[in-house]
Amino acid sequence: MKITKICCIGAGYVGGPTMAVIAKKNPHIKVTIVDINAERIAAWNDKDLSKLPIYEPGLAEIVEETRGKNLFFSTEIDETIKESEMIFISVNTPTKTYGKGKGMAADLKYVELCARNIAEVATTDKIVVEKSTLPVRTAQAIKSILHNTGSDVNFSILSNPEFLAEGTAVQDLLNPDRVLIGGESEEAIESLANVYGSWVSQDRILRTNVWSSELSKLTANAFLAQRISSINAISELCEHTEANVNEVAKAIGMDSRIGPKFLNASIGFGGSCFQKDILNLVYIARSYNLQAVADYWEQVIILNDHQKRRFSDHLISTLYNTVSGKKIAMLGWAFKKDTNDTRESAAIYVADHLLNEQANIAVYDPKVNGKKVQADLNYLNTRTEEENMELVQSFNDPYEVTNDAHAVAIMTEWDEFKTYDWKKIYNQMKKPAFIFDGRNILNKEEMTKIGFEYSSIGQ
Repeated sequence: MKITKICCIGAGYVGGPTMAVIAKKNPHIKVTIVDINAERIAAWNDKDLSKLPIYEPGLAEIVEETRGKNLFFSTEIDETIKESEMIFISVNTPTKTYGKGKGMAADLKYVELCARNIAEVATTDKIVVEKSTLPVRTAQAIKSILHNTGSDVNFSILSNPEFLAEGTAVQDLLNPDRVLIGGESEEAIESLANVYGSWVSQDRILRTNVWSSELSKLTANAFLAQRISSINAISELCEHTEANVNEVAKAIGMDSRIGPKFLNASIGFGGSCFQKDILNLVYIARSYNLQAVADYWEQVIILNDHQKRRFSDHLISTLYNTVSGKKIAMLGWAFKKDTNDTRESAAIYVADHLLNEQANIAVYDPKVNGKKVQADLNYLNTRTEEENMELVQSFNDPYEVTNDAHAVAIMTEWDEFKTYDWKKIYNQMKKPAFIFDGRNILNKEEMTKIGFEYSSIGQ
């Protein structure tokens, strides 16, 4: 099938960047991103590119280049579905908070709603592409919905998981390690392969069955998260043996069988994918009564939670076993640098723990505003919104946020944090002044020379 019009349902962290790059590399294809959230679509259409709902280095430039030419953002979902030959489903698939599989299984209600919407309005043959992170055999459910419409429309279902790292998503899309397409219809697979083939070499476009494609996404994220939890487990051992985790990571990373990536000890991983995908993998394993497999992967999550709690416990004990009424300045709220995504950010859970001890939290993040900080804390439902408003304040300036603070906790590895005038920060803090470096980005010797009481992960 020759593709001239693409619809993407979902204008989020996956759909937005992916479709922008597809539009850039396929100027002959009309790409329309649709969403029921009118406010989000308005933000994508805003002339002020700094107001785009998603921050990714390089994304604003591509949107500026393609928007209004062959890249469009709309709330006209039905009309866009009707006119498109290829439809990407890129909606949220959060972990279930209710019923069977609560706390582990993926909630597929938004995916099902998309499938039913497509089935209801489509009048011509469509290629439907799973782009959201989905559990194995979701394609079968989508296929069942679409193939029981009672119409003569033919639907081909493909799995095309994303392998983007937030903060480098645009570069990951422009130069991917691989593009994975799973499906039954060879013609449909090649139609999508041709879209990517306009800039990705064919040897990097992998064609599999749909089940292998779905499981590969979960497995890739599980392996990456496992490496982070592994080095974080060693970081705790380092702190008790006077070994340096950075030196250990460098030594093992030079082994070609291991490699250096994802071996940075830290406060723990966050983001929308790692925890959700591992929990999904655990749920799938338990559903097949593979308890040893499930226990193995669940331990990655347990260790990650332990690392976050260990960090906040260490902060409290160092501050003489009480943070009540003390100002703790948190530098960073996003789960990693170069993104405004805060989903499952370690900062949220550390702040929550400190707030339970009646600390006063001051937050500065270059790309996350105070409204989002409050929303993240309110979502935990640990305190009332009024209590969070009273105890947590956001600032637009790193020097203002640290003024009169008892301690600074570095929660995100933003490069700009390394360039601050730390002597100025020290001079305006309460004494003794503490730094808790949750990302190991500062030089311990330099900070100690200034006068800080400095703590980091695994040193």
